[in-house]
Amino acid sequence: MMADSGSEEIAVIGNTDLTSAELENNIKNTMVEIEKWTSVLRKMEISVGEAEKRTGKNTVNMQEIYTVYLIETRPVDAVTEGIIPAPDSLWRRYSEFELLRNYLLVTYPFVVVAPLPEKRAEIVWHKLSADNMDPDFVERRRVGLENFLLRLASHPVLCNDKIFYIFLTEEKGWKEMVYETGFQAKADSRLKAMNAAFRVKNPDKRFTELKHYSDELQTVVSQLLRVRACRNSQNIKIEAAESKKLCKIFLQRVADRLYGVYKVHGNYGRVFSEWSAIEKEMGDGLQSAGHHMDAYAASVDDILEEEEHYADQLKEYLFYTEALRAVCRKHELTQFELEMAAQDLASKKQQKEELVTGTVRTFSLKGMTSKLFGQETAEQREVKLQVLEQQIEEGEEAVKEKNAESDEFVKTAWIDIEHFKDQKDRDLKEALISYAIMQISRCKKGIQVWTNAKECFNKM
Repeated sequence: MMADSGSEEIAVIGNTDLTSAELENNIKNTMVEIEKWTSVLRKMEISVGEAEKRTGKNTVNMQEIYTVYLIETRPVDAVTEGIIPAPDSLWRRYSEFELLRNYLLVTYPFVVVAPLPEKRAEIVWHKLSADNMDPDFVERRRVGLENFLLRLASHPVLCNDKIFYIFLTEEKGWKEMVYETGFQAKADSRLKAMNAAFRVKNPDKRFTELKHYSDELQTVVSQLLRVRACRNSQNIKIEAAESKKLCKIFLQRVADRLYGVYKVHGNYGRVFSEWSAIEKEMGDGLQSAGHHMDAYAASVDDILEEEEHYADQLKEYLFYTEALRAVCRKHELTQFELEMAAQDLASKKQQKEELVTGTVRTFSLKGMTSKLFGQETAEQREVKLQVLEQQIEEGEEAVKEKNAESDEFVKTAWIDIEHFKDQKDRDLKEALISYAIMQISRCKKGIQVWTNAKECFNKM
């Protein structure tokens, strides 16, 4: 029992829960540091000014059409002093944004890294196409990429990354610098992460709860998207786990429903206008009513653009849930490595005990061999004992390092998670309030249209 109890004690050192007071104190101290960092490191204005189509050759030497995005940066100090210099600018492809994010995910596993906007168009309705080069889709993606960079620039840790700074300021040689960091070799395989998730014996309950929090966030955001779509009674099956498809279905159904409403008003306008041509006394009133209907129908594009903006805000946090799970997976892997190191150390200690006492406590091939061919000599045991002592010393050092790594990961990750939750609460509250105001405004506009039409009819 000695070895087993030792293993249990070691394996949970890095998994010890902080008290609420300790956690609150850590957060307060770190928030002070955050304010210090952000005041020093926010030294430039960042924007993605425009998008441009280009033609070139891909990796297999074939012609392709792709989109590049213009990143502009300007020193904040110059702006505050009343000097507005021309911004520094460079062009980046979407794949370069992907490379930057992959690098950050590997380099800062404890950070909830902001997601990128969709790479491919996920909606197809009356006006839009599924083409990645569709101007409306490219514009929405440009806005999403700018938001991604602003998220990184405002993060207290990521904004200080050298590679991120080079991404913003140096057009040539950036990719080579990223690959020279060796981040790809540090990336954990999904198979390794899955293995750790299944085999961890002492999972940290806080990260288990975080996974539940991520699932709940995904469900809530999906429901918000679904609510906007449920009024339309089309026969479309929605799978809860297919979040991206849900977004696509939401946008499709909302667009169709809105388009249908405004198309009806457009038909009213056409009917009233045609009717006015054959009526003498009621002609002016019918024509005026038709104009009101036409104006309302023509506003559908602006309304749909606002709907898409709202959906993009929700979709960002739908994709954020995967970033939360990535942090949980990394913690599981860290905890698994700690437990494996502790288990190996306990095994070495048990071997030493058996060698010293000459008693084999568990069935092993070594024990059977000793019974069949006799015990080892004193010299052989002494050599093996020295080897085991060296291995135990190395194992204790390894467990100590893994404990420190686990403790540091938990501390830094939990601070960043609290930071993310605060950000999420602010953003979603603002988005939902803005959406409610937009709906109220739209309803008032519809009421005004029919009020005006009623006045036209009353004057006939």
